[in-house]
This record gives sequence, structure tokens and C-alpha cells, in this order.
Amino acid sequence: MLAIPPGLDPDVLRSFVLIAEGGSFTRAAQLVGRTQSAVSMQIRRLEETLGRPLLHRGARGVEPTPHGAWLLDRARRLLAMHDEILASFRSPEVAGSVRLGTPDDYALRWLPGILAAFADSHPAVEVEVVCAPSNELAERLTRGEVDLTLLSGGNEPPGLQGRTLWRGRLVWIGSARHATHRRSPLPLALAQPRCVWRRAATAALDAAGIAWRTAYVSTSQTGTLAPTLAGLAVTVGMAGPLPPGLRHLGAEEGLPPLPEFTIELLSGPDRTPVAEALARHIEESFRREAALEGAAPKAAAA
Repeated sequence: MLAIPPGLDPDVLRSFVLIAEGGSFTRAAQLVGRTQSAVSMQIRRLEETLGRPLLHRGARGVEPTPHGAWLLDRARRLLAMHDEILASFRSPEVAGSVRLGTPDDYALRWLPGILAAFADSHPAVEVEVVCAPSNELAERLTRGEVDLTLLSGGNEPPGLQGRTLWRGRLVWIGSARHATHRRSPLPLALAQPRCVWRRAATAALDAAGIAWRTAYVSTSQTGTLAPTLAGLAVTVGMAGPLPPGLRHLGAEEGLPPLPEFTIELLSGPDRTPVAEALARHIEESFRREAALEGAAPKAAAA
């Protein structure tokens, strides 16, 4: 029978791939749930088994050597096949369907990774994603039209308390090619009046004595970014990467600071095993990202 050398254990290869892709032993250790010293020992044994150095510290962090790059390509394929085989032969513990609500502000940034990992661990679960504004999702949750939902803090329906997944500051967003922020009154692209982001933005401008007007209204972030990109308005959003042509604005542009906001996870009163599994997976995904960012999430009681 063919024996796989201990150094080529899938767990060891997974650690190697995470280090090579992320450029950090620390991040890889957090993702696999081991100490950094344990992951370093794995890589040392892997290099001893193969007889070649696989990683070195470069200008951008930890990078694969030429032999490491060769191994990285093949390790990815080996792990994909390994995971596919296990998923195919393991009887899924959870099966069925679940309806997940989310504002589109969060869908593109967080959902791809969350849904991909959940599909790997729960292949028999069908997930229906409903994108809508936070206040509408709260209403759908109370009517039983979604099983659980992400929404911006401040939109929780009476009697339901969310679990805080993420906390961060709102930021002003403007065109990188236009000085729209210098116009008076300041043209804004915002969501509908019930949106907590809209209320936070207009309250901050009022407190700073800055005249403003609502130039564009949209229920989606794409709808507010489009006129902003064209230099027709300024909008608000989350800190983080922006599409080309947009930039963050702040005190240097004469705009007041905006408050923090939270992303909450709410579940309906009748939580099915499938909804429970997805809720746990979402919480763990946000907790893992917070650990990588060096900030622990502030969880609230469910």
C-alpha cells in the first residue's frame, strides 16, 4: 500500500498554502487554529522531508522560494481534490434550505468567502440570498420571509436583539477626479430616509453647520456610488477598498467625522437546524476576520 510521507499530510500542506498566499505565519496559524510555533514546526518538517527551502522573508512578508512556488501550485490542487473527496463521502449532518437576508453593502465584501466555505462544509444545504435595505430586511424577518439576516445596527425590530458581528466607522466617499465636496450646498447620494447611515450623515453635517441637499436617492450602494463616481454627489459607506475612481474624504476636505456603526446578525423566532448552522458559520467567519485585523468582535447576547 502506498504510504504518504508524514510531511505531506494535508494539514501541513494547508498551513503551507495559507502562509504562501497570505505572507504571514501568524495569520496562517489563526486560520488553522494552531499556535505560530506549531505551524513553524510543520513547515520546518515539510522542508526537511522535501530537502529544499520553501519559504523566505521578502520585502512583502513571507514569500515562496522557487521550489515553494512549484509546490504551492500542486498543493492547491491536491487540497482541492482532498476536500472534494471528503465532502463526497461524508453524509451531511445538516440538509435543507435557508433564507439569508443582507444589505447589498455587505454582500460583495463578506458573502463570497462565507458562502463558499459554508458550501464546502454543508454541501446539502441550499442558501437563498435576499438583498434589500436593512429596515426592509427587519420587516421581512418579523414576517417570516427570511430565516436570518445581516443588517445595520439601529434597525432591529422590537423584541429581537442581534449579535454584533462587526463594528467600524462610517466614512465619506467622493470622486477621485472631481472636487464635489467643495460645492455648497453639498450634494449627497443617500439611501431612503429611514436608513441609519443617511441619518448619521445628515446629522453630522447639520452639527458642523454645513449646508447640504439630497441629490440622489437609491436603495442600493451601487445606486449611490454611481453618481458619486460621476462627480455629481458625495456619499457615505464603510471604510475599506473602493472601486477605481473613488476615494475617502475627511477632515482635510472639510467634512465632519461620522459615527461608528455595527453589523448585526438577527434570527427569526423559529430557528431551524440549517439556520443555526449558517448563523454559527457567519459568526465564526466574522470572528476570524476580526482576529486577522487585530481587533476582536464585540459580541452581544442573542
